[in-house]
Amino acid sequence: MVVPPSSPILLTRNLLYTGITRAKKMLIIIGSEKIVDFMIQNVDSKKRNTGLEYKMKQ
Repeated sequence: MVVPPSSPILLTRNLLYTGITRAKKMLIIIGSEKIVDFMIQNVDSKKRNTGLEYKMKQ
């Protein structure tokens, strides 16, 4: 899993959790320890505005 420096809104615990749980046999995280630590601490989750509900009603 590549974890590049990025916008804090993208560096969430949920994203890290998804990467870890989808690994089948092994996971190698490529990125700085500081960023991974930030992701672990970042529990902010934003509401996703995908428009899916609107699209399904069409």
